[in-house]
Amino acid sequence: MAVAEDENWLLTVLLLGLMAVLKAQEDPPDDQEDFSGKWYTKATVCDRNHTDGKRPMKVFPMTVTALEGGDLEVRITFRGKGHCHLRRITMHKTDEPGKYTTFKGKKTFYIKEIPVKDHYIFYFEGQRHGKSYLKGKLVDSKNNPEAMEEFKKFVKSKGFREENITVPELLDECVPGSD
Repeated sequence: MAVAEDENWLLTVLLLGLMAVLKAQEDPPDDQEDFSGKWYTKATVCDRNHTDGKRPMKVFPMTVTALEGGDLEVRITFRGKGHCHLRRITMHKTDEPGKYTTFKGKKTFYIKEIPVKDHYIFYFEGQRHGKSYLKGKLVDSKNNPEAMEEFKKFVKSKGFREENITVPELLDECVPGSD
C-alpha cells in the first residue's frame, strides 16, 4: 500500500478518536456519552483531488476504546499488498475542547458534532513533505442520509471543492487477498 494511502487510514483513525474525546469533554463526567464501539467512514474530502484515476476507496469500520484520562485508542484495519493490517493509535486529549494530538504531538485533529444524531466530522490540518494539507471525514455509528448534506455544508465552509468528496465502499471485515 502506498504511503499516502497508509497516512489516510491513520488520519481517519485519529480523527475518529478526536471526535470521541471532544464529546466527552463537552458533557459533565456523570453524563458522558460512551463513544466506544464501531464507527464508519461515510465520506472524505481533502484539498487535493484524489478521485481521478483511482479505484474506489474501500474502508473498514474503526473501533474506538475509551482510555483513562479522556484519551482514546482507535483501531483501524486496512489492506495493503494483499494483506490485512491493524493499526492502533492513541489520541491524547488536550485542554482545548475538540482538539487532540497524536504521534508525539506532531498531528492535531479536530472534531465537529453535526445536527444529525450519531454523526461527526473529523477535520485535520497538517504538513506533509513540507506542504500543508487539509482533510475532513464524515463518520457515524448509524446510516443516515441527512448527514451527507451537513458534510457538504462543512466542505463548503472550509473551502474544499465538493467534487473532491469521496464516498468509500464500506466493508465489514478485511479478507486477505481480496480486492
